[in-house]
Amino acid sequence: MENFEPSAPRPALALSATFFPKMTIFLGVFKMPGRPPKPVNLIKLEGKSHRTKAELEAREKTEKQLLTGQKMKAWPEVRENELARKEFNRIKKLLEIIGHNDALHEAVINRYCLLTAECKQIEETVEQLRRELAELAEAKQNGDIEFMEYLHEKGNIHDRIIAWDKKLMDKRKMLLQIEKENVMTIMAALRSIPKQPEEKKESPMAEYLRRKREGQSG
Repeated sequence: MENFEPSAPRPALALSATFFPKMTIFLGVFKMPGRPPKPVNLIKLEGKSHRTKAELEAREKTEKQLLTGQKMKAWPEVRENELARKEFNRIKKLLEIIGHNDALHEAVINRYCLLTAECKQIEETVEQLRRELAELAEAKQNGDIEFMEYLHEKGNIHDRIIAWDKKLMDKRKMLLQIEKENVMTIMAALRSIPKQPEEKKESPMAEYLRRKREGQSG
């Protein structure tokens, strides 16, 4: 069996306040409590909204100011890893649909995809170990292996499964932390956008003329 050793994460993988641009949306994957605001493009795709055209235009303008206008790209290590590459392309398509395929998200998406691929590889390794455990039990039942040797090999396989399970749990925690951080932050950014378009203020002269007209009509 080929041993899989997860690649060491980049030093910046620790989720500090400056770890990555916290502006990522994973469409249809993560659920947040309540009813968080949706990007304008997603609202348009749904084809229904209680917002006026002016409100949607104002919101869309503000959302665009949060982006760089540059498309995100896959890192070389993501392109070389089939599982990571597929996950990157999947998320990129979702972000493209809602207008958030932006270089601002590039670092976190690439790290997320690498972690996802590593989790999948670990799962496959654990599954292979479980098959070896079943084969070992069958060999004992058929009398092909001594009882003490069976116990020794069984213990070794169990220890390896436990070790890989721990690594898997650690990586899943990192994935969950990335998901929470990004969903919460993008929702906070969307909430900061005014629901109502800003009203244009009258110039002093326009205000004077309006008041004069109102006084004459009164």
